Amino acid sequence: MEITVREGTPRDLPVILGMLDSSVEWLASQGRTGQWGTKPLSQNPGTVESVARYMAGGSTFIAEADGVPAATLILTDAPGAYLSHLPPPGEPERYIHWLASDRRFKGHGVGSVLLAHAAEVTRQAGVGLLRVDCYAGGDRRLVAYYEANGFTPAEAYTVGENDWPGLVLARRV
Repeated sequence: MEITVREGTPRDLPVILGMLDSSVEWLASQGRTGQWGTKPLSQNPGTVESVARYMAGGSTFIAEADGVPAATLILTDAPGAYLSHLPPPGEPERYIHWLASDRRFKGHGVGSVLLAHAAEVTRQAGVGLLRVDCYAGGDRRLVAYYEANGFTPAEAYTVGENDWPGLVLARRV
C-alpha cells in the first residue's frame, strides 16, 4: 500500500467529517465513548464549524492510501481557545488538530505518516515545537499512540462540566 500526503482544501470537509464519523463508530463499537460520544460528529453543527474554522486558519493534510483518503490532520500556529487557560509554551509552535483516520485503514500507519509529515513541515518552517492535545481518559490508548509517535506528556487539563480529561503532548522537531 502506497501512502502519500497531500494538502487538503475546503472541498475535503465532507471527507474529513466522514473520517471523524468512522472514528466515532469504531470507538463506540468498543465501548470507548468517553472521547467523542456515540453520535456522528458530522451531525453536530459545532463540530462542523470547528473543523471548517481550523481548516481556514491552518494547513490541512490528507494521507491517501493508494489514492484513497485515509487520514487527516490540521496544523495551526496555536491551540484552540478551549486551552486558553493553560500557560503558553513560551516559544513558537505548530499545533495539531482533528487527527482522524478512516478506520478501514487501521493498522496501516496512515496516522503515523501524517504525524511525521506534520513534524517535517514544522521543522522546515524553522519551528522547534510541535504539540497536540487528546483525550486522556479511559484506557489512555490515544496517549500511548502519541507517545509511540515521539510525543511526551506536557500538561494535563479538564474541560466542561463533566471534567473531560485531556492531555497536551509535545514533540521537539
